[in-house]
Amino acid sequence: MQHRNGIRRAVMAAVATSAATLLVAGCQPGDGETGAAGSPTVAGASSGGPDSAASKPADGGASAVPAASASPAAPGSGSGSPGGDAPTCAVTGLKAAAYQAAIRPEGTGIGAAVVEFANTSGHACTLQGHPTVAGAGNGSPQRNTPLAVTRTGSASPVRLAPGGKAWVKLTFVQVQGEGDGYCKSGSEPVAYPTLVVGLPGSGMHQVALEDGLFAECDNKVTVTAVTAAKPS
Repeated sequence: MQHRNGIRRAVMAAVATSAATLLVAGCQPGDGETGAAGSPTVAGASSGGPDSAASKPADGGASAVPAASASPAAPGSGSGSPGGDAPTCAVTGLKAAAYQAAIRPEGTGIGAAVVEFANTSGHACTLQGHPTVAGAGNGSPQRNTPLAVTRTGSASPVRLAPGGKAWVKLTFVQVQGEGDGYCKSGSEPVAYPTLVVGLPGSGMHQVALEDGLFAECDNKVTVTAVTAAKPS
């Protein structure tokens, strides 16, 4: 899309260092009050670059920082469903992916994205809560850029059978205009090649779009709680 290509050219200079070497690392996020997400750090994260085993799985999907596995529970069936009768999903038992949302604010940037979490473990587990969001830093979690998070909706447990999926939706302050684009606030548009999305008790996950960057304004994002219903 011509508009998206203009945004990408305008903001790539601002994030050149972010695109050089991407590494995700983080601590288990809390589920406190609405506000800025903390810079994620996780013990045991690899110091390798984007082609290392810790940051880029063999199947090309989004990466997850290793953590201790949750205790097994009886397998369920189907995809995500309400209920909390299973342990919290371990970071190593989830695969995350992101794509542009169909319903998004008017403008020329990404606008909104849906992050999908699939249970890749052999047992049922539970996801719950609102995500934290940060732009991935240049080879160090200390260089991640936390986005100020506004939460919508109430959080309730979503039970994932093996192979089941759950989702969160991220809505950004949209980039406006043609060519280089602009922010209504007067700030400069920013684009992140990847985001670090964290869930309470389930670690940090680095996600990228198949085509394009996460272009946004003001480093703000509105997030939904984990849901068993796929957002649009």
